[in-house]
Amino acid sequence: MERSPTAGSHKRYLAYFGTLNINLLHLRKPWVIAWWSAAFPGFGHLLLGSHIKGLILILWEIGINMQSGINKSMVYSFTGHVDLSKQVLNPRWLLLYIPVYIYAIWDSYRSTIELNKQWVLAEWERAPIVSFKMSGMSLIHLDKSSPWLAMAWSMLMPGLGQLYLRRIPIGFFLLAGWIGFMYFSAIAEIVLVTMAGGNVQAWHSINTQWALFMPSFYCFAAYEAYVYSVEYNKLFDKAQKQWLERNYGTLRLRFGRATGR
Repeated sequence: MERSPTAGSHKRYLAYFGTLNINLLHLRKPWVIAWWSAAFPGFGHLLLGSHIKGLILILWEIGINMQSGINKSMVYSFTGHVDLSKQVLNPRWLLLYIPVYIYAIWDSYRSTIELNKQWVLAEWERAPIVSFKMSGMSLIHLDKSSPWLAMAWSMLMPGLGQLYLRRIPIGFFLLAGWIGFMYFSAIAEIVLVTMAGGNVQAWHSINTQWALFMPSFYCFAAYEAYVYSVEYNKLFDKAQKQWLERNYGTLRLRFGRATGR
């Protein structure tokens, strides 16, 4: 039996339209979220919409990783220089890194399960969706977007796909982070030298400590843009359905009675 929505019956909502962002509930796979937290602490929480906790964990990962020398140690390990790998590690910072890293994975997995339950309850309550918000700073509204286009923009430059979806804070954070990684790793300069016909040996001057952040950062930006584009499209369809039911549901009932259908 389907429950009809009544005033004051909604304890939770499927989506929240803020000044600079749209946050929403949708079903997620806990192991996928946990995997992203393992790839880069904070990414799993960003996918869940816990932006403040996610951004803090990302900044923590960058800061503590740089101090402990984990990325550089990993590069030496992959290239067979085990002794150098041990030498560059700072055990004081490493012992601070491990507990928070494990916590980020565990908390994102646990939060995914709990938010999935909240999504089920919000669907059952038929939570209303307000698909438009205007303020002095911005216009936030739902519309159809192309998931592949969102992903393509983020692959061209991380953060652009999020800006295309009007996810302003996350978009500019990813954009600033990518610019910082490109600059401190010296990859941008090396690419320009290589394109100009310079020596390929220039790649040996890359800063591996910064460069190793980039693969997970790049892939996450593309994945996040694609997922949220898909979910925003689903939310748009639900909002349209709710509007049609509110405005034409009674008309359909009367038409059915009049025609005997």
